[in-house]
Amino acid sequence: MSYNWNQLGLMIPGIMLPKEGTDYGKWAVVACDQYTSDPSYWENVETIAGDAPSTLRLMLPEYYLGRPDEEERIAKIRETMKEYAANGTLRTLPKGCMLVRRTAEGRSRLGLVICVDLDAFDYRAGAKSLIRSTEKTIVERIPPRLKIRKGAILELPHILILIDDPDRTVIEPLEKAGGEILYDTDLMLGGGHVTGTFLPEDRMGGALAAMSALYEKAQEKYGAGSAMLMAMGDGNHSLATAKANWEEIKKTVPEAERASHPARYALCEIENIHDEGIVFEPIHRVLFSDGKASGEKMAEETAAILKKTNGDAWIAEHVTRPQENQFVIPVITSQGTKALVIANPSSKIEVGALQSALDQLIAEKGYRIDYIHGEDAVRALAGEEGNAGFLLPPMDKYTLFPAVASDGALPRKTFSMGEAVEKRYYIEARSLV
Repeated sequence: MSYNWNQLGLMIPGIMLPKEGTDYGKWAVVACDQYTSDPSYWENVETIAGDAPSTLRLMLPEYYLGRPDEEERIAKIRETMKEYAANGTLRTLPKGCMLVRRTAEGRSRLGLVICVDLDAFDYRAGAKSLIRSTEKTIVERIPPRLKIRKGAILELPHILILIDDPDRTVIEPLEKAGGEILYDTDLMLGGGHVTGTFLPEDRMGGALAAMSALYEKAQEKYGAGSAMLMAMGDGNHSLATAKANWEEIKKTVPEAERASHPARYALCEIENIHDEGIVFEPIHRVLFSDGKASGEKMAEETAAILKKTNGDAWIAEHVTRPQENQFVIPVITSQGTKALVIANPSSKIEVGALQSALDQLIAEKGYRIDYIHGEDAVRALAGEEGNAGFLLPPMDKYTLFPAVASDGALPRKTFSMGEAVEKRYYIEARSLV
């Protein structure tokens, strides 16, 4: 059976790109939720971008959330959006998609920039929507992001959504569909290289047919009415924010006009989980006591909580291989590396056990937490007095779709699609008005 794009929770957008001659090396900037504890990274981005047109002027790095100049920065973003749209810095392409080839950290992956229908996405627990959250959505994280989304006339995607296409029928054949290469550039600060090929709507028929077949398989696998066609890879809270924004706007829009309202859709990149270039990296945790305790004490407090909620838990002097029914999580403090050992854990995965204890500790003691990509960054932060870092193992990416379909969203920050430098860089935009 064939379906149209809307029935599959998708829409062919009118993508906006910077005008010809723009320096994409300065234009493209990494996702706003990266390097949140590294001000030097964003200082370097400022230096590289300089006065050139840049997506840095169209987004708010989360490093700046909650700071005194947050409102001023958001106002400037809205002003710059209007400026770029009015003065020709951004141009709108005919309806179509971008086929994106990204190479970083010695890996290469392929993606398709398209719009998803927010009415087909539901981040609530137990959702049976076409597009599913893969991690628990923290609703408290939506309001500060909603302040940025509200009133914005443009959106720029760092959202990555996965499809489960082992036969590589949807995205991969598009490399032979022709199209025009519109950007081909190195990315700043170790981001590798990216190439974008524009595919007009009339060349997307093969992808539509393949996506329809994939939907049929999903219905067979998960049941009619509860088929999961897409699952979040990166940007869960960004898509949840777009959803929350649309739900507010929807109340003011006549039902007959909702299908064509630009706020109903969100620009994203779809990738195939079976792409060899997609690697699931762990997201580590670093606790900051802000002078309240030593890193060693925080590690001991974590073990004490886990001892009450699992078979047993303790801090060992050395990291060893886990025994049967045991988790071993390396813990880094200014005193060196030890191990958090959890015996007979109540959770099926390390992050599930650890996160519940850290949540309790933060609530009781007022510690802060950050979620860090890359072991070196964890060791640098956790090596400072008053901090403690927890190194987590990677997740098997092929268990993602079955796990989410069966059990719902995983604990937040369970996995990362690659290291920080492999995250999506903002390049494309779309009008929200």
